[in-house]
Amino acid sequence: MAKYEQYAKYKDSGVEWLGEIPSEWSISSIKYLSTLISTGGTPKNQISFTDEQEINWFTPSDFSGDFEIRTSAKYVTFDSVRCGESKLYPSNAILMIGIGATLGKIAICKTDFSCNQQINIIVPNKSVTLEFLAYSLIAQLEQIKQSSNSSTIGIINQDKTKQLVISLPAFIEQNQIIKYLDHETAQIDILIAKQEKLIELLKEKRQAVISHAVTKGLNPDVTMKDSGVEWLGEVPEHWTVSKFKYFASIQGGFAFSSDLFIEEGTQVLRIGNVYQNSLSLERQPIFIANDLVKNFQDFIVKKNDVLMSLTGTLGKRDYGFAIKVETDDQYLLNQRVAKISPNKNIDTDFMVYVLWSESYLTQLYSLPSGTKQANLSNSDVLGIEIVVPQNMQEQKEIARYIKEKLEKFDEMIAKAKSAIQLMQERRTALISSAVTGKIDVRNWRHPNEAKTEFGA
Repeated sequence: MAKYEQYAKYKDSGVEWLGEIPSEWSISSIKYLSTLISTGGTPKNQISFTDEQEINWFTPSDFSGDFEIRTSAKYVTFDSVRCGESKLYPSNAILMIGIGATLGKIAICKTDFSCNQQINIIVPNKSVTLEFLAYSLIAQLEQIKQSSNSSTIGIINQDKTKQLVISLPAFIEQNQIIKYLDHETAQIDILIAKQEKLIELLKEKRQAVISHAVTKGLNPDVTMKDSGVEWLGEVPEHWTVSKFKYFASIQGGFAFSSDLFIEEGTQVLRIGNVYQNSLSLERQPIFIANDLVKNFQDFIVKKNDVLMSLTGTLGKRDYGFAIKVETDDQYLLNQRVAKISPNKNIDTDFMVYVLWSESYLTQLYSLPSGTKQANLSNSDVLGIEIVVPQNMQEQKEIARYIKEKLEKFDEMIAKAKSAIQLMQERRTALISSAVTGKIDVRNWRHPNEAKTEFGA
């Protein structure tokens, strides 16, 4: 932003977070810039969804990036919108999520629509352009969160939405700022998308390294044999093909009563704590008193124990995660999380990589049946065919090789994620600077424009 000049004169806006604004700008609360401020609603009767394009129906899950919303996500009939408390809203409206983890997220809808009660609707009047108001709201996400009702789940209602304040330049200047931000944020978004693509490619290569090493080994010249198992294909001749149950045993967790849960003590590991093949202790932790642990000796989890989550969503790969506990702390095993204990014929680290391999996971995810929830049984986990080197030293060498490779992949992924975070911060700062007048973009011109004369 150093390449942009500031305005010649500034004045105190009187709003702490806004600070000084250009002397010719004004400030205004949303209530004076809108023809409508409302909150969506859920019909008393069941909504009937339709595949035919009639009226868009939105929920917070339909929001994607800034301004973006999946307009073909769901449709409802006009009659179903009119029943109960749901309403039809006009085109060219701003939608703002009013509750939950994504509170304050903004989207623009340019068609008539309806939405549920978790979304606030703002229809701007002729004093402000639709996009400038949207950018101004994006710039004050933190202020929106701070103004939400004080509760465990943040909520911003109609009254608080009306009280939100933005700085307001002349109409022609609003359009210049929009043009500038549309171009600059699009360039940043392209760079972010490239980093996201890089991360996906690195993850694919990471998975390929694991899957190849635990089914083919490290020696490209080794004699191979037909495994007799479709998803394993050819394997090293001297490796053993057998069901997982001949290499490990499994133990389910305990159904702890919620009456036992307290704020501190010994953590009880639930499905959410065994997430993305990592021990995620910060995800909704629950504890029981330390002096009660002795009553659950069979469900104690210690360092080097291997755990797997057994329940998730059917059709999604959000379960079957496996971790090796690396910390020295002691935990307890909750229901629907299993502890898998290797026998003397398989190395613990090699076993974990087998559980991460595509050949194992493909079979694991094909097992559960039902409509929504996927539940793995102990026999599901142990009944899958795997291939294991007979020599323990070879297992350890493969495990070391995979670990070294994964560390390099994880380092590259971390760098890409850091780059994305910096670009997102740059994007937010750019929007904020432009819509609050901290930078003067009146003479900015699009690269395809021959010249720009502001106001001409």
